[in-house]
Amino acid sequence: MTTTTPAPGGLSGAEAARRRPEGGNRLPVERPPSPVRLLVGQLVHFFALLLWGAAGLALVGGMPQLAVAIVVVVVLNGVFAFVQEYRADKAAEALRDLVPHRVTVVRDGRRQEVDAVDLVVGDLVLQEAGDRIAADLRLVDVHGLRVDEATLTGESVPVDKDAGDPTYAGCFIVEGEASAEVVAIAGDTRLASIATMTRTVERAKTSLTKELNRVVRLVTVAALGLGAVCFGAGFLIGLPLGEGFLFAVGVTVALVPEGLLPTVTLSLARSARMLARRRALVRRLESVETLGSTTFICTDKTGTLTQNRMSVVAVWTPQGSVTVRGTGYEPTADLDGAPGAADAARVLATTAVRCSSGHVREDGGSWTAVGDPMEAALDVLARRLGGGAATTGVPGGGRRFSFDPRRRRMSVWTAGELSVKGAPDSVLPRCRNAGDAAADATAAAHAFAVRGLRVLAVARRTVDLPVDADADTAERDLELLGLVGIEDPPRPDVAEALAECRRAGIAVAMITGDSGPTAAAIAREIGLWQPGSLVVEGKDLPADPSELGEQLDRDGTVVCRVAPEDKLRIAQALQARGHVVAMTGDGVNDGPALRAADIGVAMGASGTDVARQAADLVLLDDHFATIVAAVRQGRATFANIRRFLTYHLSDNVAELTPFVVFSVTGGGIPLALGVLQILCLDIVTDQGPALALGAEPASARVLDGPPPRRRLVDGAVLRRALGVLGPVEAAVSMLAFLAVLTSAGWSFGADVPGGVLASASGAAFAAVVLGQAANAWACRSSTRPFWRLDPRSNALLVWAVGVELVLLAVVLAVPPVAGLLGQALPPVLGLGVALLAVPAVLLADAAHKGLRTVGRRRGAGAEPPAPGPADQRTPSQRAHSAA
Repeated sequence: MTTTTPAPGGLSGAEAARRRPEGGNRLPVERPPSPVRLLVGQLVHFFALLLWGAAGLALVGGMPQLAVAIVVVVVLNGVFAFVQEYRADKAAEALRDLVPHRVTVVRDGRRQEVDAVDLVVGDLVLQEAGDRIAADLRLVDVHGLRVDEATLTGESVPVDKDAGDPTYAGCFIVEGEASAEVVAIAGDTRLASIATMTRTVERAKTSLTKELNRVVRLVTVAALGLGAVCFGAGFLIGLPLGEGFLFAVGVTVALVPEGLLPTVTLSLARSARMLARRRALVRRLESVETLGSTTFICTDKTGTLTQNRMSVVAVWTPQGSVTVRGTGYEPTADLDGAPGAADAARVLATTAVRCSSGHVREDGGSWTAVGDPMEAALDVLARRLGGGAATTGVPGGGRRFSFDPRRRRMSVWTAGELSVKGAPDSVLPRCRNAGDAAADATAAAHAFAVRGLRVLAVARRTVDLPVDADADTAERDLELLGLVGIEDPPRPDVAEALAECRRAGIAVAMITGDSGPTAAAIAREIGLWQPGSLVVEGKDLPADPSELGEQLDRDGTVVCRVAPEDKLRIAQALQARGHVVAMTGDGVNDGPALRAADIGVAMGASGTDVARQAADLVLLDDHFATIVAAVRQGRATFANIRRFLTYHLSDNVAELTPFVVFSVTGGGIPLALGVLQILCLDIVTDQGPALALGAEPASARVLDGPPPRRRLVDGAVLRRALGVLGPVEAAVSMLAFLAVLTSAGWSFGADVPGGVLASASGAAFAAVVLGQAANAWACRSSTRPFWRLDPRSNALLVWAVGVELVLLAVVLAVPPVAGLLGQALPPVLGLGVALLAVPAVLLADAAHKGLRTVGRRRGAGAEPPAPGPADQRTPSQRAHSAA
């Protein structure tokens, strides 16, 4: 960091202009991708490329209508996903307000205001309470300066500054005033270095992205493999090469779930909109599902678990104690205390406010804090005790001895009286009357600390202070006025939210810049603390990642005095142990950890722009409970994606079966469905119910037990879709097809008149659509039979099935549409057989669920296996794998 000696009159305007670098004092930010690049990205990911390939095959195979239809699906889905993420990015950019627009400087020997972007190294700037620092500074002339450096260090307590000390861009002046020299701007600031570290951290792929890529790879291999097999089978049964190629393309298209991509995107977008109503902004759609897989939440304390609204709740004086019960910063409260104690407490509060600069003010009918929240709480106490608005700060002619971490007290002398406040073990030994009350004061301080209160001792002294007196000389022979107990109340819903996390098998750790005792007391108060909980300082964390992960892998852990690198290492160590980590943060220092975590959660109300840009989820209300609501929505989304994957895969079986039958019979049984019919099933008739399944409300028990550690497509999904629902649909579809053919006099291997084949194909198509309508209803639950599903809980599905039936009537009964698809309205026999698909699917699914229930009950009654080597894991790991 380069420093210069500032001239008393500051730089000249000409010199400032000469020193101004290109771009000025602007914090380097990660340049967002252009809208064109974002859109292209939505059109060329792996699944989209698979669909482009299918479109190319269709075009080469002489089916331009099919190619165009697939292209439309890809483009519409890409545009929709692009709009969702572009809007989220724009909403996040609207939150940006990190650097002040105007700064007071001394130039050409006079005080003037300039744009913050025009600051240069060597400028002499003037700062006062309420200012946000726009560049890295070296303090020159200081008057009671206190700086809130929480955005950089995470430390919620303001830091006292003296001449010669540094202070950094992005921090706030809480109290006092100073002149300072600019020593670094723009990309050379400490703020910029942390932001740069954030951008170098690779963003983790979401679990949904990984799972969808896995599903697409499986589908690709299966589609291409079976397509090749069917091409060979067509060659063996004597099909011309052109027809054999079209046959293979049909099989490939039948296996590619063209409707899956838009269904997933729309389901995630709907969940994102629901979270937005809960004041949570999702910046990446895939993150919605990842939230549901969260196993470990690392959360800040101040403002997230607590309200960051200090309040004095208890006062002890030698004349007795006073309990204060008030709301927020309102100047009225209920007081309960011994006779005479209120008068003594009033004197104490007035004295404490004299050595404070923080205060409260009424703004639009509500009371808000100005400056340090703790000192604002002392002003509120004075008002509540009837002292009125006390005078804060240092009047002319007064002197201030700033807080010193070695002394752990501060004082103000004015009008012949010294007012002192500080830590009890620092102030009590200096009080002349503490001897009589020392034991009582010590006991009271201990009692306050046990309650998790921050404790201050207040004292005074009448003295004619010499001009050259130092703090040690002034702060002696004091009269002890008493103690105050200050709490930062927890958010009213945080205890319930933490209980929900435990019920859901999610471990929670508090990661804070505060001291250990303060953080531990808050952890106990909010219910985070558990038997065996660990409290550890950042400097004491193991350097080895495996040791770090093992140490922190427990519920209720408190990590205090953390550095930016600590939070990043914590996230990575927990991820290495198999956790899906959600990391909250609001400061610039949190950026790298937010980006590396599986879910980065930034504070929208109090956070910095760097944190918001690094995060996947922005809490516009800063509430911890909103994270839990987001986890609940994420789990519901995971379950819904499995629902419509089951739905889509069942359809694929019914679509593929005609090609298999044609191939196995050597062409003796004609193709029941054409490629355009299959595409119509995937992206027209099936889409409404699939989207409605994505809107299935979360189960009341969605947070009961550990998060689902299953794959999106696992054995249970495959057995249900490929072993039960799909085969039943396929069987009824082929039965309807053959019923129409045989009723027209067809025999195996014989040619079929075009009109008869179209009617039979229409019957097969109708059976699949009707089977899918029943399938959608069955897929609402993986355990309950259809008669136990309340239609009112998902009215959207009722409407979607109704629309699906209308579409079925259109594509069968409207000749131009039916002709385009190669089908016709089937006879009554064909429709009657097709209608059997509804009860067949529902009853088969109910039987399957019943057998699974019996199996689970038998398994639950079996004797558990003896513990083996695989059980030598942490409790949280065993819980996480239980699902």
